[in-house]
Amino acid sequence: MKDLIIIGSGGLGRESVWTAERINAVNPEWNILGFIDDNIQVQGKLIDGYRVIGTTAAAVKYPDAYYVCAVGSAKIRNRIIKKIKSIADVKFATLIDPAAVFGKDRVQIGEGCIICANTYITLDIKIGSHVYIGANSTVGHDSRIDDFVTVYPGANVSGSTYLGSGCEIGTGSKVIQGLSIGMNSIIGAGAVVIKNIPQDCTAVGVPAKIIKMNRNI
Repeated sequence: MKDLIIIGSGGLGRESVWTAERINAVNPEWNILGFIDDNIQVQGKLIDGYRVIGTTAAAVKYPDAYYVCAVGSAKIRNRIIKKIKSIADVKFATLIDPAAVFGKDRVQIGEGCIICANTYITLDIKIGSHVYIGANSTVGHDSRIDDFVTVYPGANVSGSTYLGSGCEIGTGSKVIQGLSIGMNSIIGAGAVVIKNIPQDCTAVGVPAKIIKMNRNI
């Protein structure tokens, strides 16, 4: 079994432990060492049976472990990954829940991803690194998802869609086929996207409309 450390001890961190345990129940793969978290208040705390074993600086103590960043915010996740890479030469795990359904030989998934239960990822799809796809989400054929994208639970991404690096697709939102969501843009919960969305903006509503530009992402 391979040693696994979860970056982030919040709700998504706990869900990621649960996902790793579900993977192990089918095929033992991960020896979960615990969490690392830069929040000083949680140091040494026992969370769902696993200890917070240090801050990101502790990565140098575990050179053989694999890491996965369990932080929902695409912006913060990107920042954490850059920080930990500057500290140590780390390896990243991709956690795919056994209940996820995808065309295994026709879907490319990068390192450091979390693919949650009951997701449907069909055919000829390319997913970058450090992507989070929440439970009950769908990604249609021929789509491309760049690095550090967050697809929150229950979102539907239709076929031939492009999600730019660092964008976030809100809970229960829908993106119709053939559209592009620009890098670092945020689609609000429940929105329905029917036209291309440029980079660095927030769009909400039905149909989705841009309400602000996101500066200093």
